[in-house]
Parts: sequence; C-alpha cells; structure tokens
Amino acid sequence: MHYAIVDAPLDLAALIAAVRTAASGGLVTFVGYVRETSDDGRPVSGLDYEAHDELALRELRAVGAEASTRFGPARVAIAHRVGSLELGEAAVAIAVAAAHRGVAFDACEYAIDQLKARVPIWKRERYRDGDARWRENAPATPPAS
Repeated sequence: MHYAIVDAPLDLAALIAAVRTAASGGLVTFVGYVRETSDDGRPVSGLDYEAHDELALRELRAVGAEASTRFGPARVAIAHRVGSLELGEAAVAIAVAAAHRGVAFDACEYAIDQLKARVPIWKRERYRDGDARWRENAPATPPAS
C-alpha cells in the first residue's frame, strides 16, 4: 500500500490507484481540509503541520495494517501533508478499497480516528487576528454546541 508524509499538495488519484483492484466492490475516500473556523470558533487563516517523519510513517503503516484486516480484507493508503497550508488545502487523504462497501467505510473511519489519536503529527492554527497556537488533535466527533 501507499503511506506518505509529504510537503506538497496531496494526490488523491494516486491513493485511489494504490488501492483499487478488480476485486474492489467499494472504494471510500476521506479528505480533511483546512477550514476557516477553529473548533473554538476563532477565524483561522491557515495551519502549520509538523511530523516526526520516520515515526509518523511507521505509525501510518501500523494504522493501515490494522484497518486493512479489522473489518474484513481491505486495501488502505494514507497521506498527510506537512508545512504551511492555507484555507481549502487538503491536509490528509485516505483511500480504502474492499470487496464490500461496509468494510471500506468502517476501515476508512477507523484509519482517520487512529491517525488523529496515534500518529506523531502536530497542528498549529494560525488565526486571522495574527495569533497562533498548537492544538491537540480533534476528537472523532465534534463537541456539542
């Protein structure tokens, strides 16, 4: 499979090509984008991502291996971007192919949740007022309003 930490725009088509086969009855993708508002409601101008590349790749592979067998056989590819990203740019992309859609959906959700919890990638939010701060990875579901 394909796992990468990159400092250039993500290539979703390459991730799809890495997992899709004639046996794929379902293919699910997830792309996480830089959005204009922080979880706490502050206007965001962009994000900075840093990673411990070697450890992050090792953990991405582990997450992918778990996701590829936990719900049934699946093929998983994951890429995460590092560096300075502007609003609307993709920060993370995951592609999962499996014989059946349910397996692909479950494996994709598992992969993003585990990535957020375990992979040594750090996010710094830049705010429109000029302030910035490092943030913990967001929970799997947004906080209640």
